[in-house]
Amino acid sequence: MTSPTPDPVSIDLDPVALAQALIRRPSVTPADEGAMDVLQRQLEALGFACRRMRFGEIENLYARRGTARPNLCFAGHTDVVPVGDDAAWTLGPFEAQIKDGVLYGRGAVDMKSAIAAFVAAVANMPRQAGSLSFLITGDEEGVAEEGTVRVVQALAAEGEVIDHCIVGEPTSASLLGDMVKIGRRGSINAWIAVDGKQGHVAYPQRAANPIPVLVDILSRLQSRVLDEGYTGFQPSNLEVTTVDVGNTATNVIPASAKARINIRFNPAHQGKDLQAWIEAECREAAEGFSGRVEALCKISGEAFLTEPGPFTDVIVAAVGEATGRTPELSTTGGTSDARFIRSICPVVEFGLVGATMHAVDERVPVQEIRDLAGAYTALIRRYFETFA
Repeated sequence: MTSPTPDPVSIDLDPVALAQALIRRPSVTPADEGAMDVLQRQLEALGFACRRMRFGEIENLYARRGTARPNLCFAGHTDVVPVGDDAAWTLGPFEAQIKDGVLYGRGAVDMKSAIAAFVAAVANMPRQAGSLSFLITGDEEGVAEEGTVRVVQALAAEGEVIDHCIVGEPTSASLLGDMVKIGRRGSINAWIAVDGKQGHVAYPQRAANPIPVLVDILSRLQSRVLDEGYTGFQPSNLEVTTVDVGNTATNVIPASAKARINIRFNPAHQGKDLQAWIEAECREAAEGFSGRVEALCKISGEAFLTEPGPFTDVIVAAVGEATGRTPELSTTGGTSDARFIRSICPVVEFGLVGATMHAVDERVPVQEIRDLAGAYTALIRRYFETFA
């Protein structure tokens, strides 16, 4: 780690200005474009020892202030999704302009403003007992193979201890603080390929049609009710996301057929068991077929739940103090990097309203950024009062 600079008792740091500086770095995944440099400079000014952890082409940052436990970590990402049609934006997606009290830009919601809000929370309060840390990746919106998962593995191998973690994803539904995430469903993707033999439709005995086999596989998979739900979770669901044959002729039996499915599953399942089930159904459907059937599965995350307790109580109380709202403890939505962090410590997600994330004109009211900084300030104070 680099040597930190001495930190004052507090600094009046505007989270909106820092959010603008981050947004102006066009860090479309997997590019960094200097976003980590902006954050590192600010954290070093606050007394954090910063360590850049590069895996492949991905920039990651782990920063810590203090050596004692407990270590409260904030996790997030500086990479953003593509902007789409630049001309469709009201204001430039990387200009970080404010119009009528609203900050526009890619990453304003997901999730550069949350990073800025937590930095401001750290800056605007006295130094705490214990330690604060940041785990920031540039590989959350992409394949997520060289980011948080690799940093977590490296820190664990070195004996670095993180006691609890807040992920700054935009979890609020309609109003800041109306929802935090205490768990997520798991996700598994499967690519199913059936290779037969091309031929004339009038002579099927000379061909091996892959389509009926693929249809049978998909029917088998969709006919199973995975579960009726799990405590705190909605039912698991399987969705067919694409079916491809690529046959433009009306009189040709195609040589191959492919499909892709995704399953979002609750803790009633483990990814390996679902993978085994998919592979077994493919084998059974292939019996008697002269061609080849292959299923390639990738588990992108297991389901997890952070049980309500002292940690979630701290967050609920902090949100109530800052916003006057009692947040719903939810497990809805897609996956996040919390799925990797949960292997080393309890993790909860709390951030801005997510209505415009990934959309054209992604935007957030500047007051909401400041209110989030206030909520994070209350959270940090209450955390160390409880756990230090």
